[in-house]
Amino acid sequence: MSLYTELFRTFFKIGIVTFGGGYAMIPLIESEVVDKHQWVSKDELLDLIAIAQSCPGVFAINISTFIGYKLRQRKGAWCASVATALPSFVIILLIAMFFHSFEDNRVVAAMFKGIRPAVVALIAVPTFNLAKRAHISLSTCWIPIGGALLIWLLGVSPILIIIAAAVAGYVYGKYIQPTE
Repeated sequence: MSLYTELFRTFFKIGIVTFGGGYAMIPLIESEVVDKHQWVSKDELLDLIAIAQSCPGVFAINISTFIGYKLRQRKGAWCASVATALPSFVIILLIAMFFHSFEDNRVVAAMFKGIRPAVVALIAVPTFNLAKRAHISLSTCWIPIGGALLIWLLGVSPILIIIAAAVAGYVYGKYIQPTE
């Protein structure tokens, strides 16, 4: 099987379980591209996640594009990106075509309510794993929480938070961080 076929199959499988968005896909992405195929290391995936978060666009497609590009440049990026987006596109198209026939169905509404807690768990687990790998501890968890609260409660621009975090991280790493 060619690498393009394997790349497409892998990211199509990842794209098909898109409940909860890109962050919910992190465990599956890690399992497939780090553990199974060994296309990137855990550290590289952490870097890719950070880059994908800072780039405009869909998180999962950004990651798939970066991994595809690493493996086969532009054609690999295109293959992985299309494979990630295609399942969502087809599912949304089908839902749009048939939604009017079941939008008032109580069973469907109950299913969607039941999916919500699972999506929260799918997002929470990789968040805690990423925090651990990024060396966020109880003593430093106030930084992302404080940033989120400043954005949410006070309407501070996320760009200002990112710039302030970058400056603070540089100062901390250069001048304050205790030697190990």
